[in-house]
Amino acid sequence: MMSVLEYAIDIKRTVEEVLEECKKLNIDVSRKEDILDEEAIIMLDNAFATTTDDEVEEMIEEEVEYEEAVKAIIKKNNIDFDVKTEKLKKKSQDIDEKEEYETKRKEMYKHKEKLMTNAPTEEENIVLYKEDMTVGELAKALNVSGVELIKKLMNLGIMVNVNSNISFEDAEVVVFEYTKELKREETRDEANFEDYEITDKEEDLVERPPVVTIMGHVDHGKTTLLDVIRKSNVVAGEAGGITQHIGAYQVEYNGKKITFIDTPGHAAFTEMRARGASVTDIVVLIVAADDGVMPQTKEAIDHAKAANVPIIVAINKIDKSNANLERILTELAEYGVISEEWGGDTLVNKISALKNEGIDELLANILLISEMSNLKANPNRYAIGTVIESKLDKHVGPVTTLLIQNGTLRLGDPIVVGTTYGRVRTMKNDLHQDIVEALPSTPVEITGLNDTPAAGDRFMAFETEKKARAIYEARLKKEKDKSIKGNVPTSLDDLFAKIQSGAKEINVVLKADVSGSVEAIRGALQQIDVEGVKINIIRSGVGNITESDIVLANASDAIIIGFNVRPTSKTLEVAKEYNVDIRLHNIIYKIIEEIELAMKGMLDPEYEEKVLGQAEVRKIFKYSKVGNIAGCHVISGVIKRDGKVRLIRDGIVIFDGKINSMRREKDEVKEVKQGYECGITLERFNDIKEKDIMEAYELVEIKR
Repeated sequence: MMSVLEYAIDIKRTVEEVLEECKKLNIDVSRKEDILDEEAIIMLDNAFATTTDDEVEEMIEEEVEYEEAVKAIIKKNNIDFDVKTEKLKKKSQDIDEKEEYETKRKEMYKHKEKLMTNAPTEEENIVLYKEDMTVGELAKALNVSGVELIKKLMNLGIMVNVNSNISFEDAEVVVFEYTKELKREETRDEANFEDYEITDKEEDLVERPPVVTIMGHVDHGKTTLLDVIRKSNVVAGEAGGITQHIGAYQVEYNGKKITFIDTPGHAAFTEMRARGASVTDIVVLIVAADDGVMPQTKEAIDHAKAANVPIIVAINKIDKSNANLERILTELAEYGVISEEWGGDTLVNKISALKNEGIDELLANILLISEMSNLKANPNRYAIGTVIESKLDKHVGPVTTLLIQNGTLRLGDPIVVGTTYGRVRTMKNDLHQDIVEALPSTPVEITGLNDTPAAGDRFMAFETEKKARAIYEARLKKEKDKSIKGNVPTSLDDLFAKIQSGAKEINVVLKADVSGSVEAIRGALQQIDVEGVKINIIRSGVGNITESDIVLANASDAIIIGFNVRPTSKTLEVAKEYNVDIRLHNIIYKIIEEIELAMKGMLDPEYEEKVLGQAEVRKIFKYSKVGNIAGCHVISGVIKRDGKVRLIRDGIVIFDGKINSMRREKDEVKEVKQGYECGITLERFNDIKEKDIMEAYELVEIKR
């Protein structure tokens, strides 16, 4: 339910128009404060859906309704916006002089549309490259004759005729000869705004607050640090107190704002950690002085480095008696994070979040890095940014926390978020106050979407609801097509295609059973040099492949290589969901050979592994003549005597070979199904222990 005024704002109509339509439909309301129930709203929606207005009239009504929305919010929060109200009054009071007003509004929206244009084809220095472009088409785009362009290309050693296709790389070289810039046409696709190339003029850019994420191992003090910063530095002058937690907030220090994304406390953190790196300007890596660098600390370093985000180290709990700062600096240096006092470029702060010590120095360093990074944005464009979190409220529908990264988001803006869309019906800041607009680097909570988007989804606001809906439908269709065809960001088969298209680095996540294997494989991979392309190992470590590895590989467009390790069934499901390619090996030279062949486009037939079943070792029976017999319980699928089997202990592959014998009671059997018990001996392998897992599998060739 909503009031007549709220409904009028939502559908961009005047209160008078809504009341008039209510009268026609026998809806019992007479004032703007009167409440419309759900049935009345549906009736009105259907009535207004059949009518269309002139665009300029719609723009004028939007301005008047915007004023009404401002008045309503001012009244509710008792905030002084007299200056803004007066400006809006001046814009709308001369509606009688309609012709002049319409002209001005048209000019304004033309200017906004120009700001939103990604590749400004009107500018003479931009040339658009189309897929399979011919030399003749390029000549036309450059406004030169085909003969002249062919001569230019011949001088560059490129032998073509007017009907020849020209690659982007060759076209880029010749376009540069004409002192112009070449851009791919697809970068203008607004439906694909994740890859939307923002082009702002320098004079339109203003300084924006830095966006900071605090990362680190569990119990190292992330939550305490965030709470201390928030309670001590709430933006000065804001009415009210800290009333609601929306997953992100702003503080003010030394007259400058800083935005913190409070992802560690959210279930969505694992999902968005890698994607979240794209919304983060600075990572504060918190390390407990008494604990040192832990597994999640290393993961945070990997994510920050993969996203090329500057790191500030905060060594917490320095007041503890067993704090060892030198040990921590040494451990950090082992992972490539070297402090300034050791000759590196990483700022290190010694803090006690519990006692509020060293916090001012930390905030000062954040502002220092922000200033050095020259963070800027254009507030005079429609907003674009990222979802921090989203939830479904049974009273108001989807509630979404957004971080505006560029532009300004306004109440009533049509918006597309991931594969959802709507109009910004309400907008609140991190203090749960209603606001009418939000500038770059501001976190807001909005309602009005038709569904709940996912954390990490990108969003974009548009000029009209018609355009937003068209973009939403195009994205929805693309998503459906992707799910039908399957979307593999990177696979081993893709390597050759990526190299051919100009890729200079191939990203890899490497996991192995022992550190010696990690170093040997790392060294061998980094020496591979096919056509000038290098292997970039974005994470390496000892132990099983985890869900965090999958998330990082997905975000970094990487493949995962496992040596003598075996991911769990849950991890494999996550990899399948994210379409991440996992390659498992137990011979080092096979890894190198496979990567080299893939980079040369010469891969042998590919075999897909099909897991038949798993059995858990419940008891060991020792016989001098036979060796160890594993008393097993088949926990899934089927175990076949003549198939291949691997022995897994704590996620590490101990043995990979064949079954020697398999018996049920005294009888030799060919297979044992789920729920039954059996005795198994392995071919030339005796080191079997209780709780080991035997995994039966077979290899099936895949047609390329």
